[in-house]
Amino acid sequence: MRSLKTLGRFLIAGTCVFSILALTSEEASARPKYAAVMTKTYPDLAKKHGGDNGKLSCTVCHPKDAKEKKKARNNYGVAVGKNLGKKNQTDEDKIKEALEKAEKEKSATEGKTFGDLIKAGELPGDDKKAN
Repeated sequence: MRSLKTLGRFLIAGTCVFSILALTSEEASARPKYAAVMTKTYPDLAKKHGGDNGKLSCTVCHPKDAKEKKKARNNYGVAVGKNLGKKNQTDEDKIKEALEKAEKEKSATEGKTFGDLIKAGELPGDDKKAN
């Protein structure tokens, strides 16, 4: 009987801890639609730089080794972000429009825009935090 009470207490305590963690944990801010639209818009870039699944990854806009990966953006990520109009844009046409506007902006490579790099099959952003 005593072990059932103890087990019940552990279950209740575990449920409480899980609930608190679930309610207070930071919301994941992954934007899978961005990567999907980017992969559709730039299929050659996706073939060359996509992962095993052939899709472009978050590192197109975010530095690989940034401590705060979700918020840190490289220079291309900043350019795309300012053209999106709002946070967590889900409209595919607006995302594509933001990508097209970012193509015209200067990259860190002297004399080249992000669009020039993309057309050359190179990733447009560098691996440095820009924001």
